[in-house]
Amino acid sequence: MKYKGIIFDFNGTLFFDSQKHLDAWREFSRRLRGTAFTDDEMRKYMFGRTNEDIIAYAIQKRPTKEQVEKYGKEKEALYRDMCRKDPDNFKLAPGAVEFLNWLKENNIPRTIATMSEKDNVDFYIDGFNLAQWFDIDKIVYSDGTMRGKPAPDIYEIAAEKLNLKPEECIVVEDALSGIDAAKNAGIGRIIAIASMDGKDVYKDIPCVTQVITTFDEFDRNMFAQNVTC
Repeated sequence: MKYKGIIFDFNGTLFFDSQKHLDAWREFSRRLRGTAFTDDEMRKYMFGRTNEDIIAYAIQKRPTKEQVEKYGKEKEALYRDMCRKDPDNFKLAPGAVEFLNWLKENNIPRTIATMSEKDNVDFYIDGFNLAQWFDIDKIVYSDGTMRGKPAPDIYEIAAEKLNLKPEECIVVEDALSGIDAAKNAGIGRIIAIASMDGKDVYKDIPCVTQVITTFDEFDRNMFAQNVTC
């Protein structure tokens, strides 16, 4: 089957920043519950989730709106500061620029679906000049109105913004919760990118059809050609 469009997760997918998010959330988990999140907790309960979900897991109860806003903004500010202090690694994933250029040249509909909040999305748009590849209005992010992954909401909305059916789209994800979200949305093909963990993490997931480590490995023959955005 040839697919008509592609939806990218962002954190850990187009931008290999999982370690920085892990470090920032570990610091905040110490403040919230006295101990740092383990690697296993990060994979299962952090990546791909909303800040509200993560805070709720940390304190073991539903946080107030004020707590979510306060803790979330503090953690994300810390994360962005980590990015600024590491300019050598503030770049898109290996092979991503070339792949995005190819998608643009071939008029393949594309967007980003991220559980990051607006402050971070604006930071990425400016820092990576994402407007050269993406229609900014079509980027889907956590605005407080949708359920976090593994709920299908974000990928259903992203496909709709591309005027495509979910089954006509490819999703690229690194998070287990994000892979489940894409599956639950009925996405046609799910590709995992092993940005932090090894490929073995994904080998027993039936809905994952391919595992890559860079975008140079992406099979471009999966797309229907000359699709109009």
